[in-house]
Amino acid sequence: MTQAPHTLFEQACEQSKGLATFDEVQNLLRDHIGIAADTHTIDLKQAIGAVLAEDILSPRNVPAFTNSAIDGYAFAHASLASNNRQLEVTQEIFAGKTPPEALKPGEAARIFTGAVMPEGADTCLMQENATIEAKTLTVPEGIKQGANTRHAGEDLKAGDVVVGKGARLRAAELGAIATTGIDKILCRKPLKVAILSTGDEVIRPGQDLQPGQIYDSNFHLLNGLAKSSDIILDDIGVLADDEELIFSTIKNLSQSHDVILSTGGASVGDKDFIIAAMQELGILRSWKIAIKPGRPLAIGQVGKAVFLGLPGNPVAAFNIWLLFVLPAFAYLQGANWTPPQRFPIAAGFAMPGKKTGRREFLRGWIEQGEDGPIARKFERDGSGLISSLTRATGLIELAEDVSEVKRGAPVNFIPFSAFGITS
Repeated sequence: MTQAPHTLFEQACEQSKGLATFDEVQNLLRDHIGIAADTHTIDLKQAIGAVLAEDILSPRNVPAFTNSAIDGYAFAHASLASNNRQLEVTQEIFAGKTPPEALKPGEAARIFTGAVMPEGADTCLMQENATIEAKTLTVPEGIKQGANTRHAGEDLKAGDVVVGKGARLRAAELGAIATTGIDKILCRKPLKVAILSTGDEVIRPGQDLQPGQIYDSNFHLLNGLAKSSDIILDDIGVLADDEELIFSTIKNLSQSHDVILSTGGASVGDKDFIIAAMQELGILRSWKIAIKPGRPLAIGQVGKAVFLGLPGNPVAAFNIWLLFVLPAFAYLQGANWTPPQRFPIAAGFAMPGKKTGRREFLRGWIEQGEDGPIARKFERDGSGLISSLTRATGLIELAEDVSEVKRGAPVNFIPFSAFGITS
């Protein structure tokens, strides 16, 4: 963390007393969470999904030399007028080879894609448009000077920023860096995140369910979501309601992990020892956010670790992960966080009454209607209905000032892919 994080969290939490809006919490996370992840130098082939820790500057021009964009013929455009569009083919140039000599006026070279343009040439003609008889090339009318030619440095010049600091590296960025010849880059290390559940009533799938017990679905839900993030998720398991065990576990995790993540158990009951441990060992505040589902979010810090407490209902935990945990992870890694793209889609449903003052995120999908695409939602919106997530492909966002939704009216649809979820 940077810039006295304890003080920053205290300030953030003081600002968030009462019911915080969606935008307020987004801004508080952005303004008060610093970088926690260290850096390391890694091979380019290992860097997919990593966060770049410094600007990548091109050490050379890209392309490094002027070359042909096609298989065809290279020549000086000025030779066409003086030679009645007929040129003598005097040499052949393959990719990776040096042109044997400069072209003289009235001459052309057989050339292949990526090959160095010979001195004296400025234009290329595609071979399918060429007419060849013996060694004479006839160039059709209409070709422009510089056609089918890639100039040195037209993509990148030496010293240009190839990819900026804070970028999460995709295949495109890796390809751009590779074209400069750079093979090792400085990136942020993956965040080390400890995930735990608490409660004598919580068991993992595979065990026999006893009366009063529930299966821990949130671990598998969040573990799956974590696959799209550059984090190392460390499964601590289900902790029994034992005060000494929970206190010692939190203390140890605070020294070994960047983030401690829990779901449920955020009330003030006698056996909510994880909250008591956080309050005694570090700082902890809870935000009640004016959204549905996913109202509570606990955040704090103990040792070097940030603590994030998610609601226990699986759909609420899912929403909080997408809307707040992902940007928090990005800030901790020094990544550039861009809010997910919203797409206006006609509603394929009606909501005659919606409570104003809170933002709602409905699980939904897009179908093809009679007049174009429409957004569908599930009939039931309970935050415990995890089965609703299995069909959903995104979230339907209803702003705080919306009091009703009429069928056909535009609503914002946020596809899960906008959060980086592809499976």
